[in-house]
Amino acid sequence: MRIEELPWRSPDAFIAHYGDEPWSALLDSGGPINERARWSFFCSRPSATLTGNTVSDWAHLPELLPPKSAEHTLPFSGGLIGLASYEAGLAFEGIPSRHAPFIPGLSVARYDGAYVFDRQEKRLFWSSYCDAPQPLALPQCSAPSAILPTLDFIPDFDRRDFCAALRAIVSRINNGELFQANLTTQFRASIAPALAASAVYRRVRHASPSPFGAFFNTPAFALLSASVERFISMDAQGRIETRPIKGTAPLGATPAENALIAKALRADEKEYAENLMITDLMRNDIGRVAQLGSVNVPALCAVERFTHVHHLVSAVTGLLENGLTALNLLRATLPPGSVTGAPKHQALKVIDATERSARGAYCGSLFRIGADGALDSSVIIRSLVLKPGSLTLGAGCGITTLSDPEREYDELCLKAAPLLGLFKP
Repeated sequence: MRIEELPWRSPDAFIAHYGDEPWSALLDSGGPINERARWSFFCSRPSATLTGNTVSDWAHLPELLPPKSAEHTLPFSGGLIGLASYEAGLAFEGIPSRHAPFIPGLSVARYDGAYVFDRQEKRLFWSSYCDAPQPLALPQCSAPSAILPTLDFIPDFDRRDFCAALRAIVSRINNGELFQANLTTQFRASIAPALAASAVYRRVRHASPSPFGAFFNTPAFALLSASVERFISMDAQGRIETRPIKGTAPLGATPAENALIAKALRADEKEYAENLMITDLMRNDIGRVAQLGSVNVPALCAVERFTHVHHLVSAVTGLLENGLTALNLLRATLPPGSVTGAPKHQALKVIDATERSARGAYCGSLFRIGADGALDSSVIIRSLVLKPGSLTLGAGCGITTLSDPEREYDELCLKAAPLLGLFKP
């Protein structure tokens, strides 16, 4: 085990200098510093990678895991960083998608160490579970940010078509086919080949600092994420937590207005029901691999404020069954319940039949697994995916019998606006 304290450099400096290298990754805590947004990690030049599109590819992941070691002083000292697409989760549920995938279902790299940023103490470390030396020279300073181009994003669903699709889902809910579904659309823009992933992400993290922000630059695509939502975390002792988000309201102009908006969100019957159903779904998913009687709900429908919106957030906890690992936990819970619906299996089928394209990274999960066996992961929302010639952004909302189509489309636009706004004149 190697831990070296280094002179402070910002995560932005690492992205500016090394972000466009293949497989560079930044797990980027932003916004107010708290227990869930204290640490950031930059990794580069992995010792092994794995890319695949089938469930059988997951069988090779244990071969990539570093040897299990004792709990570490710092929260991550290298290990796996990977992305499981939404369609990978469909495959775990035995549901073939009618949409052609546009990114691999699984993209994973093993890193021999990590640059660890302690935002609270403003300290930087190189930490390696296998005593590896630093792979990079420390960047001296951040380069100036690039000016982003003006882009025209076209959604799969315009307002009229989205509202029509939503009404069809509400009809299926009222007929007893399901209770809730998450309906989404993809905004797409054509881009010039010269648009660098690092340049876009530096603007994303400045405009939308988020507790689960991330940059993951694979050879096939780059994820540029401003996610606010933790998916699943598990510590080295097997203690599990998920924090599903359902329920959204805009920020106000003053503290008094924000207090009124938060109070109204907390009392909103539709938003409360939406969060309650997804919380119950996540209880069920975690229960598949948790010790009997260990699953609890310590927080239900608490209002939390983020950079651009208020959300209702709950928490579900549990204890992993003996003999299982973080990989078992991921496979039992993908795709994330907060972006699917209830009952989950039926909602997934309805979503795939209704939406107009694959979700890809959107509504999948970005995860890290350390040498101590600990796991943390995000739900990939508020995120851009950059590929040669294209840039995409997914956005959606939860649908229940109480949903108003126009209001839901407005909520979708509210979520998409901060990232779309980066490309406006």
